[in-house]
Amino acid sequence: MDGLMSKLRSLDAYPKVNEDFYSRTLSGGIITLASSVVMLLLFVSELRLYLHAVTETTLRVDTSRGEKLRINFDVTFPALQCSIISLDAMDISGLEHLDVKHDIFKQRIDAHGNVIATRQDAVGGMKMEKPLQHHGGRLEHNETYCGSCYGAQESDGQCCNSCEDVREAYRKKGWGVSNPDAIDQCKREGFLQSIKDEEGEGCNIYGFIEVNKVAGNFHFAPGKSFQQSNVHVHDLLPFQKDSFNVSHKVNKLSFGEYFPGVVNPLDGVQWVQHSSYGMYQYFIKVVPTVYTDINEHIILSNQFSVTEHFRSSESGRIQALPGVFFFYDLSPIKVTFTEQHVSFLHFLTNVCAIVGGVFTVSGIIDSFVYHGQRAIKKKMEIGKFN
Repeated sequence: MDGLMSKLRSLDAYPKVNEDFYSRTLSGGIITLASSVVMLLLFVSELRLYLHAVTETTLRVDTSRGEKLRINFDVTFPALQCSIISLDAMDISGLEHLDVKHDIFKQRIDAHGNVIATRQDAVGGMKMEKPLQHHGGRLEHNETYCGSCYGAQESDGQCCNSCEDVREAYRKKGWGVSNPDAIDQCKREGFLQSIKDEEGEGCNIYGFIEVNKVAGNFHFAPGKSFQQSNVHVHDLLPFQKDSFNVSHKVNKLSFGEYFPGVVNPLDGVQWVQHSSYGMYQYFIKVVPTVYTDINEHIILSNQFSVTEHFRSSESGRIQALPGVFFFYDLSPIKVTFTEQHVSFLHFLTNVCAIVGGVFTVSGIIDSFVYHGQRAIKKKMEIGKFN
């Protein structure tokens, strides 16, 4: 038994020294205090890293199909009235959403950017005692009103009872409304008068649209849009204006849900138009993103990068539709963010490395200082230290 104990004693890698042989120095005390502070700071840093989740980033090919893309926006036009702005969206598959109104909100703003709370649907128009009926005659007392579509009706029984109905019927036909005052409904509702009353106002338009997850564009432009000879055009004739100022500020623009750490590069971007006509274009590259938090809650969203370009008129001729266009394309690469905690064993390993590393380095420094002091002291005693 004593032999076994003796063999175990010989394996001791930490031989003990009698305290009578210890030599404690001032420099050793200072180094010990400094190394203890360093150990404590590094331990606290490692503990914070252990208690908080870290995010791991991976890249993979996006194999999703048939998904929808939600576009959230908040754009302010300080020099365009709400009554003339329309929103259209279209993609490369041929799907079009013209004059989108669902989930879209408009706020009239004054020249100082303050919101005008009240807005009347019809302002200051003349009252027509006998409006035009769809059959060509005037409304009599014993008749039910069914407004004329002025040749744009799709069927004999179709009624256009408002200016908006007539403009929509014209849009479907690919026609433009050249003189709104020649249309009873528009004259009765004071269409041109309402535009004049809003002169000098701006518009804040916000909301969201859902489109197919393919390349496409959405744009804000004056006038109703329609197809003419397979070309997308806007009817600007009813507004009787020579120019449209599409100066704007993008308050917010995002593709999909918010997730921690997302940066939307167009938030707060402002642009001022100095020419009479022009099309402002944003070219956006959308990167599909999946964010999984520490509770394994999955957020399907997107990030994007953007470049921009202004296309102006040339030689006094309108070469481009006035408006703000957002062209987007999808990246084939998907980014995945995953929140996760550092394992306890990893934390324990790092703590041991901190303690051992600082202890070893401080020991080396202490030994260097101690032996340096002794060498200098000896030289001083024999008078060889200059």
